[in-house]
Amino acid sequence: MASSVVRATVRAVSKRKIQATRAALTLTPSAVQKIKQLLKDKPEHVGVKVGVRTRGCNGLSYTLEYSKLKGDSDEEVVQDGVRVFIEKKAQLTLLGTEMDYIEDKLSSEFVFNNPNIKGTCGCGESFNI
Repeated sequence: MASSVVRATVRAVSKRKIQATRAALTLTPSAVQKIKQLLKDKPEHVGVKVGVRTRGCNGLSYTLEYSKLKGDSDEEVVQDGVRVFIEKKAQLTLLGTEMDYIEDKLSSEFVFNNPNIKGTCGCGESFNI
């Protein structure tokens, strides 16, 4: 059974342009470092799996889980030695997204800067496309 990694927040990207890349998902250096840190204590896991689930007040929400292997229909993104698997259902919603990790005085979380999002809920945990 997969276990949840950490909390994730969604942000619609409207003020800045994220450059299109060949990868379905790009990771910031802080996201790469945090994933490496999380996986360091879990040698049986090879990466992190990103998915979407129907929940929240605005439709969809991201999920993050440790992954022991790549699923048959998963998209694999490898960046700076970190492996992120994208579930089939999430592949189109994540296209062109930047995954970041942010720490401040009160919280720490992964943030998905997604140019495909049309709207988010007030708390930033769910979105619609």
